[in-house]
Amino acid sequence: MRVDQIGSAGGGPSGAAAGEPTYPGRIDVEERVFRKVAEEASVSVIGVSRSDVSVEVADYRGGMAVRLSTKLPIPDLEDTAAINAGPKVLDRASALQEQLQQRLSHLFGKEIHRINITITGATTPKRRRVR
Repeated sequence: MRVDQIGSAGGGPSGAAAGEPTYPGRIDVEERVFRKVAEEASVSVIGVSRSDVSVEVADYRGGMAVRLSTKLPIPDLEDTAAINAGPKVLDRASALQEQLQQRLSHLFGKEIHRINITITGATTPKRRRVR
């Protein structure tokens, strides 16, 4: 992925407009960097371990597209009150899409036009013994 511009990475030639110095040249950012940043942001937003997340990124219509496969954290299945009080899976996935779009747009400095989320399973909090 290549960013042809003068100034800052990712968002266009904003350095000149902001009064910052500009430097002639080109900034190349490898796809694996975007993938790693998207993976870390996803882990943070969703609240799962790194092993539960798989991320792909690609250029898309002048911005980026993200494909995410993840487990979804759910309450302990014996805690019926928490299950009944919590949002539905599709509502949670939609909220995750919105949160990730905002965070990744900010981190990448590029518009995120599309986020596809595939829920691959569920994960529950581990029970801990009290000493």
